[in-house]
Amino acid sequence: MLIAGFPAGAWGTNCYLVAPAAGEECVIIDPGHQAADGVAEAVRKHRLKPVAVVLTHGHIDHVASVVPVCGAHDVPAWIHPEDRYMMRDPEKGIGRAIGMPLMGELTVGEPADVKELTDGAKLELAGLELAVSHAPGHTKGSVTFGLPEAADIPPVFFSGDLLFAGSIGRTDLPGGDMAEMLDSLARVCLPLDDSTVVLSGHGPQTTIGQERATNPYLRQVAAGQGATTEAPRRGM
Repeated sequence: MLIAGFPAGAWGTNCYLVAPAAGEECVIIDPGHQAADGVAEAVRKHRLKPVAVVLTHGHIDHVASVVPVCGAHDVPAWIHPEDRYMMRDPEKGIGRAIGMPLMGELTVGEPADVKELTDGAKLELAGLELAVSHAPGHTKGSVTFGLPEAADIPPVFFSGDLLFAGSIGRTDLPGGDMAEMLDSLARVCLPLDDSTVVLSGHGPQTTIGQERATNPYLRQVAAGQGATTEAPRRGM
């Protein structure tokens, strides 16, 4: 398994390229703000052939480079239908907090081929099987992607802005909802094995076991409590 990741752009959003091995087909996860050059570099370095872009949600910091990346490799983008509108009009997803000057520097819109994600789907792409889980809370159309354990490689969980090391995604932007966030944490994260490697939309990697033991939000959910910790402001 090859996973090449890098933080991109003004928001330091993690973009990942995932392939069975170097020299093979790959899937690109969340090519956000200023990610196109990093994607191109990783493709050259590892001799990869992109076959699809898959998106954990529609915020601009995760989708800003979808059009150039899909166009450069002639591949489709996959997104949940409830977040698709943000590719066409990203300011609706952020309550216009960024402002027009910055937005004017970004390439927004839909690529030529958009496919919609559904809860429970198994995407067979680039020799991989990505398990899709709808996980609203950060946005209405947030999803996560899971890769099963293989050989000596533990399961991998691409959590987007659902779960971070020590925190969770913010819920104060349009479409955010703390009750939905807590439900998604309980339904999607808690059943995962402690060995599962968590690769999130922002920040360092962690494991489910580490977050189960130390993340205040996940601990509250595991204890059957509502949110008693102040809502975070992390993530777009």
